[in-house]
Amino acid sequence: MATAAWISRLVYTAARLDLVDHLAAAPRSAKDLAGQLGLHAPSLHRFMRCLASLGLLAEQTGQRFAMTALGEALKTGAPGSARATILTTGSPWFAGALDDIVYSLQTGRTAFEKLHGMPIFDYLGRHPDEASLFSETMIGFHGQEPPAVAAAYDFSAFGTVVDVGGATGNLLAAILARHEGPRGILFDRPHVVADAPTLLAAQHVQARVAIEAGDFFETVPAGGDAYVLSHVIHDWSEEQCLTILGHVHKAMQPDGRVLLVEMVLPAGDTPHPGKVLDMVMLVLPGGQERTEEEYRELLAKAGFRLTRVIPTNSDVSIVEAVQGA
Repeated sequence: MATAAWISRLVYTAARLDLVDHLAAAPRSAKDLAGQLGLHAPSLHRFMRCLASLGLLAEQTGQRFAMTALGEALKTGAPGSARATILTTGSPWFAGALDDIVYSLQTGRTAFEKLHGMPIFDYLGRHPDEASLFSETMIGFHGQEPPAVAAAYDFSAFGTVVDVGGATGNLLAAILARHEGPRGILFDRPHVVADAPTLLAAQHVQARVAIEAGDFFETVPAGGDAYVLSHVIHDWSEEQCLTILGHVHKAMQPDGRVLLVEMVLPAGDTPHPGKVLDMVMLVLPGGQERTEEEYRELLAKAGFRLTRVIPTNSDVSIVEAVQGA
């Protein structure tokens, strides 16, 4: 467990150097690449030899290295967004906060804000390049979830599905692609939805989606039949969650549904990736993952009644609720 950080730094460095992109056309040696990358050739050779031992490269004759199928995932624009995910989670602005987790354990506050002097989403608002990379990271990190959510729940009965905090629309696109009836509203902050038209067009659902920019701490689009909040509630404190859910309660149709897509934690010491993600929530945004009972209590405080928790063929579940605690 302790040495896993070594591998993480090596893979991050490979992504940061765009090393695999330079091998896409043909195998090359470290000596051939070093001048182009501004690196020390003997050291680069040792680095590439190490990456080959991890399966990211393959060493050939003449000390040349070729890209492998695993390494191809690190190419710029490769499906799965592995490169973006690695560059985000391994970056100093992200990983540096995790290095100070003791501060969060001592205070209950985010180490990220201590490090950067502002909450993480304010930071992303001021750094558009990192924000775009972060949005791509969320697609990569949660890549299996959109089709799993779209398959696990019957969205066909809804006229309008509002994706609150839906970023670039990856989940909404999967829902609309599978269910032909509903139309969608994608709602998020202006700098976040800026990249949405390209993704929605690529999924051929742009004609069925209205993009609205705004802040869910102030309002959400009114009149929806279903309000989807995917990995939104886990980002915030309870007080902030109640503000968001309060706006949803006010905006939705009386017979509508609120659908929280989250990693619902199992009880006891059952392993679950959400329990590790919970520590990331503590240190970076200041939110938390929850058990079913904790979601029931939170929703009741916001005037909702939890009706069921629907598992999906991924790590997340769909927490369904209706008005009336």
